[in-house]
Parts: sequence; C-alpha cells; structure tokens
Amino acid sequence: MDPTGLAYLVAGAAALLTALLPRLLRRLPISMPMVVVTIGIAAFATVDGLPIPDPLAHETIAVHLTEAGVIVSLLGAGLALDRPLGWKRWSTTWRLLGITMPLTVVATALLGGWLLGLGAAAAVLLAAALAPTDPVLATEVQVDEPTGEAESEDEARFALTSEAGLNDGLAFPFTYAAVAMATLGAAPSNWLGQWLLLDVGWRIAAGVAVGIGVGWVLRAMFFSAGQERARLVERAEGFVALATVFLAYGIAELVEGYGFVAVFVCACTIRAAERAHGHHQVLHTYVEQLERLLTIVVLVLLGGAVARGALADLSGAEVGLAVVLVLLVRPLAGWVGLLRGRTGLRERSAISFFGVRGIGSLYYLAYGLSQAEFAGAEQLWRVTVLVVLVSVVVHGMAATPVMTWLDRRWQRAAAAVRGDDAAAPVTPV
Repeated sequence: MDPTGLAYLVAGAAALLTALLPRLLRRLPISMPMVVVTIGIAAFATVDGLPIPDPLAHETIAVHLTEAGVIVSLLGAGLALDRPLGWKRWSTTWRLLGITMPLTVVATALLGGWLLGLGAAAAVLLAAALAPTDPVLATEVQVDEPTGEAESEDEARFALTSEAGLNDGLAFPFTYAAVAMATLGAAPSNWLGQWLLLDVGWRIAAGVAVGIGVGWVLRAMFFSAGQERARLVERAEGFVALATVFLAYGIAELVEGYGFVAVFVCACTIRAAERAHGHHQVLHTYVEQLERLLTIVVLVLLGGAVARGALADLSGAEVGLAVVLVLLVRPLAGWVGLLRGRTGLRERSAISFFGVRGIGSLYYLAYGLSQAEFAGAEQLWRVTVLVVLVSVVVHGMAATPVMTWLDRRWQRAAAAVRGDDAAAPVTPV
C-alpha cells in the first residue's frame, strides 16, 4: 500500500471528522476523543502499512506535536472566558491551582513509588504529567465561545476552563524538579535552591509578564481605529491566531519563561479589551477549528500506539494506579480544595470529578524524558497512556449527562431563589 496516498487519506479523514463529530455527538454520552481513539486503534490494527507511533522511538515528534496541541488549546481557552480576572471572581480557580493540584502531585508521586516501585525522580515526573487538568480533551465540560457577558458562565465550566488554562503551565515546575532529581540526585540540597529561584520564581513571572506584554501590543493592533477599518481579524483570523500563539510562546521560551503560561495570559489580556466585540468570536472560532484538527491527529496516533502494543505489558498495579488516580485522587483533592469556596455541593462534585487527563499529560512526560534519563521510561508511558484512556472513556461518557443535569439544576435554583432562570449561571447548586 502506497504510504503517501495513505497519509493523505488519513489527513482527509481527520479533517472531515473535525468538522462533523462535534455536531453528531452533541447530545450523546459519547465524546469526540472516544470516537477518534477508537478509529486510531482500528486503523493501526488493520492496516499493516502504517508506521508504529512509538513515542520513545519518535521522541521529538511526540514532544512537539503534543506541544502544538496544548498551546493552541490554551489560546482558545483564554479567548473563551467572559469573566474578568479578579481574586474573588476567580477564587475557585485559585483554590484548584493552589490546593488541589499540589495535593494531586503529592498523592500521585507517593502512589507511583508505593504501587509501582518508582524511584523518586520517575515518581515526580509521573505526578507532574498526570496532575494538570487538560485544556484539550476537556472541551465538553468547558465554556463555549465568548459572549461578552461577564455573568454568562456557570461556576463549573468556568472553573474547569480557567484551571486547565493555568495548571498546564504550572505543572512545569514539577517536571523540572523531576529532571533535576534525575540529573543531580534526589537530595534537595543538590537542586532545591536553583529550582525555587529559576523554575518556580523566574519562569512563572517571565511567562506572566510576556503574556501581558504581547497581549497588550496585539490587542492595541486588533482594536485600534485604524485596524478596525482594515478589519485585520476578520480578514486574516488564521494568521492572527498563529501570530498570537507563536509570539507569546516564542518570546517566553527565549527569556526562559513558561510559554504555556504566556499563551494563556496573552489570550486573557486580548480578551479583556472590548469584551463585547465580535472579533473575539471570530478569532476563537478559528482557534477552535485548529485545535480540533491537532487533537484528532494526536488521538489517532494515541490509538495507533495502543493497537501496536503500548499497553501490552500492563500489570495489575498499573491498572489499579490509573483507576485510583482518575476516580479517587483527583475527586478527593478537588473536594478538599473547594471546601468553603463559592461553589455549591453539586458544582463542587462536578468540578472535582472532571479532572480530565489528556494531551498535556502526554506532553509533559515526553518533554521530561527528552531532558534526562529516567529508569522505567516504558512503564511511565504505559501508565500515562492508560490514565488518558481511562479519562477519555469515563469523563467522555459522563460529560454530557452530568452537565445537562447541572444545567437543569441551575435553572430550577435560579427560578426558585431569584425568580428568573436567566440567572442560572450565577446561582450555586
């Protein structure tokens, strides 16, 4: 079979799926990632001419393909948020970042050492990869397109979107900690000081600063009177989206900052200008389409890796760890983080449960393994792929029914408490 023709066939099918699947699956308890992974498994299991998508053998491709998917998704998440930034308005997000994520990292590292016998560096890398909520595969439980109304977002969707936007960048310090432990030794005296100053302090601050700076410059270009006449965003939305991603990410990486943080902060900065302007929706629409295409490519390859033996040597301990992480660790850590917050009981349960693991986890693991030698790299990939698959199935089946049920509860509560179901998004349940 001609590999060139086959590649074009797969690319065309991926583009068609990108357009059709979201509409076809809108009301079903099936997510697009579930369908695409299944297609990838079937394609690579039946067509012998396809290459083996082994992330260890194709390390560079694994790093940069997943990296591209994450940064485009972060741009879309930032542009979609209608709620202005604020300590109180974003209090649920800060709780998820400051309490839930560190608890998840600690619990995952301890479980990795206990159940799998991982060394300290490998356990921390696994924890860093599996801690962040994914901005790519969590679209079913995130906010939709921008509307310009600050109170249009319910707390659950807003929290999951903003958490996914920021914790993908904040997982990087833990990844660098694992790399430092693998290269310098696990003793904190060997790496802790530099890690705190550079990987935690400088890189986060630089990412935020670059994101704000690039965002200010771009939004001045997009929304100035001269550019309004030129209709820059409407005429070249694709190039504008790519420019936003590449500029923010590239500058942040050049100054040793976190590019993921820069992209999300840049998107939020652009979004803060002229919130009701229709150009935000135009730009978000293009980003969403590009994100879907990249997601399908990665998920088809993920299914191909499974079909070609990525999970062939799974042990009972690895399966147990994956199930515990998805069904116990994240929900419990989320519940603890949101105690005494602004969420209602049902919202808190949904936010805690939908800690979707996905392409971000694949990226962090691929990046960490590319920076240092870790014992048991194949095992780390098996566990990470399995966790992503469990998350795709469990969260994919639950997303539509749970969010539909929550929408009804919000409407009933708003009608009962405020006398107007239009206030549903801001009524805790």
